[in-house]
Amino acid sequence: MTRRINKVAILGSGIMGSGIACHFANIGVEVLLLDIVPRELNEAEKAQGLTLETPAVRNRIVNDFLAAALKSKPSPIYRQSFASRITTGNFDDNMKDIATCDWIIEVVIERLDIKKIVFDNVEKFRKPGTIVTSNTSGIPIQQMLDGRSEDFAKNFCGTHFFNPPRYLKLFEIIPSTKTDPELVAFLADYAPRFLGKTAVLCKDTPAFIANRIGVYSIMALFHSIKELGMSIDEVDKLTGPVFGRPKSATFRTCDVVGLDTLVHVANGLKEGVPNDECNNLFDIPDYVQKMIENKWLGSKTKQGFFKRETIDGKKVTMSLDLNTMEYKPSEKVKFQILDIVKPIDDLVKRVPMLMGSKDKAGDFYRKTTYPVLKYVSNRIPEISDELFKIDDGMVAGFGWELGPFQLWDAIGVAKTVKAMEEAGLKPAQWVYDMLAAGCETFYKVENGKSMYYDIQAKGYKVIPGTEELLSLANLRATNVLWENAGSTIFDLGDGILCFEAHTKMNTIGEDVINGLNKCIDMAEKDYKGVVIYNEGANFSAGADVSMIFSLAVEQEFDELNFAVSLFQNTMMRLRYSSIPVVAAPHGLALGGGCEMCMHTDKVVMFAETYMGLVEFGVGLIPGGGGTKEFALRLSDELKTGDIRTNAFINRFMTVGSAKVGMSGYEAFDLGYLRPGVDEIIVSRVHQLKYAKDACLLIANKGYSKPPARKDIKVLGSEGVGLVLVGADGLTEGGFMSEHDKLIAEKLGYVLAGGDISQALTEVTEQYLLDLERKTFLELCRTRKTLERMESLIKSGKILRN
Repeated sequence: MTRRINKVAILGSGIMGSGIACHFANIGVEVLLLDIVPRELNEAEKAQGLTLETPAVRNRIVNDFLAAALKSKPSPIYRQSFASRITTGNFDDNMKDIATCDWIIEVVIERLDIKKIVFDNVEKFRKPGTIVTSNTSGIPIQQMLDGRSEDFAKNFCGTHFFNPPRYLKLFEIIPSTKTDPELVAFLADYAPRFLGKTAVLCKDTPAFIANRIGVYSIMALFHSIKELGMSIDEVDKLTGPVFGRPKSATFRTCDVVGLDTLVHVANGLKEGVPNDECNNLFDIPDYVQKMIENKWLGSKTKQGFFKRETIDGKKVTMSLDLNTMEYKPSEKVKFQILDIVKPIDDLVKRVPMLMGSKDKAGDFYRKTTYPVLKYVSNRIPEISDELFKIDDGMVAGFGWELGPFQLWDAIGVAKTVKAMEEAGLKPAQWVYDMLAAGCETFYKVENGKSMYYDIQAKGYKVIPGTEELLSLANLRATNVLWENAGSTIFDLGDGILCFEAHTKMNTIGEDVINGLNKCIDMAEKDYKGVVIYNEGANFSAGADVSMIFSLAVEQEFDELNFAVSLFQNTMMRLRYSSIPVVAAPHGLALGGGCEMCMHTDKVVMFAETYMGLVEFGVGLIPGGGGTKEFALRLSDELKTGDIRTNAFINRFMTVGSAKVGMSGYEAFDLGYLRPGVDEIIVSRVHQLKYAKDACLLIANKGYSKPPARKDIKVLGSEGVGLVLVGADGLTEGGFMSEHDKLIAEKLGYVLAGGDISQALTEVTEQYLLDLERKTFLELCRTRKTLERMESLIKSGKILRN
């Protein structure tokens, strides 16, 4: 049976329901979002003389929830216009409309009795074969089937999204004993390919996989924090990015999630897993109970483990002292080991150093990590038969960079088992059996395939679903052709090379530029094409500002001119090489990273990419061909009869306001991507394979080196005049500083093509590049631009001077 998902019904429009609705709208699916009818009028409705029968009143709850979601930050939707794909209604009037839907998702309150009432109504109207799933976070799936028809049960399972649905990647699939295996297989493929999610097949056990492990780890820490003698500031410092965890670390995460939500899940686990060897850790500590009583629930009550107060006219972050239950200003936390590991970007190399540290931080890591490792080893086969599912759940649901078994591999399995024994935390017997069988790690790569240790088979198997994926991590041992300190060139097979940058935040400096040129040299000689891609957190945060600042402050302007010229020439090489070049960005693609993408033959962008030309913020204009490229694209857009000044101002404002597209679709809206050429892919795990195939398709179709452009129409003095008038007005009104005005005027000068009297005069790309580079260097000579660059380098903050 081939299933197509063209329309989805979401039953329940709260935070999760509206978020799920928005994400289906993101991928082009039509959505029917329903909720209950209000039982009474609000004051505004009474004042308007409305009744409970008025359609606007009957849909007030669903419309209010959706409107709140669309206004929330970060946005749940890729582009605000996509909200038109969502139709709202109510359970009384519109439940019949679910007959037109291919998938019905229940997202109502976590009460089994209410869910059963909803399912009774679903049974009345759904067409046979329609998928029905519940977004429950913990109610047993089997219990929801009481009284359900055979067709309903066959097409029913749990599908647990994590909040917020757009951003968190976990999609837990929980079948019942009656669920059709074909449906499970369909959802396991649909989730990554269409929704961009990590599908994790779970057993029908309390809290499933991610919340079972995640809530255990938090509750265990709650119980041990006083014994460890640690403040919440110290814990959050140690359990944040330095250890491969989210910036919100432990206690800030609890504030964001809501302490009441965490306690609800912990209470459910306390009751639901009475035979869990750590059941006592799901008891609520006294200080947490006190916070619940005080309604110190976190962000939703503006007070939790942290709160903000105004002291002496300044906003100050306050943290809770768990001994006195009083707030005090958050402390700056220092640990010597953190300074030592700071230069080490590779988490797999950093973690063993943190775990082995002989100071207070090391004691903390060992005392909090070993119990988690023991706990997860004991959860197999209870919650999962395969260890990789536990890792997938924690990485995708809780934002851990390394799942517990991946972490165990990083610090050494055998060595850690010995240390755990010494600490009285002996892991499950199967771990010993694995080591006895000569298997020293939970994971390995063989013939470019990701493999995991299968407990039942007592050997390694390929991780299901990864067979056809491309991974640079898996190719690193066998397919590296060339590398320097900042970049690597891989052979992806079929005549396609991959260029990977691996500097800090993948900033573009000498090593990256040299690597790009080497990659083009190799491809033009012996290969068919190049894909630019990496598996770091970001595609590229732009040019190396510290290098630019260093040369400018030392007044090495000849050398700086050479560096900018080399950058420009490299971008033009991407554009005019004899082989196709495809960029596959993700994360941040800012400044030079954006310029790199703009000069390729095609961009295959991950939907969650933040792209923009942001140089204005550090007192510069795009100098790697970005300003030139906007002038070129403006020229190509202009049609006979267009109001060209409006188009010019739009392009100018995008760069002058340092606008960043907060999704791939917004990058199209801002002109960074090209309609009909560039594409968006929702699945990060499929991105490299798709980009490779796209590059191969271009090459095999017949690729010829494009001719350099000599026909770029510029506005000249007409465009410059527009900018001068606008900048004067904004400066007079106090909206721009004098230095902002200078940068704006120089940006407008380049974008308009400089001192050209006749509008729509044709110029060459090289003319615009020379103008761009000259202006870039002029700004590097100004004191205030140097101050802006220094601020970014030293504090990471944009200075407005």
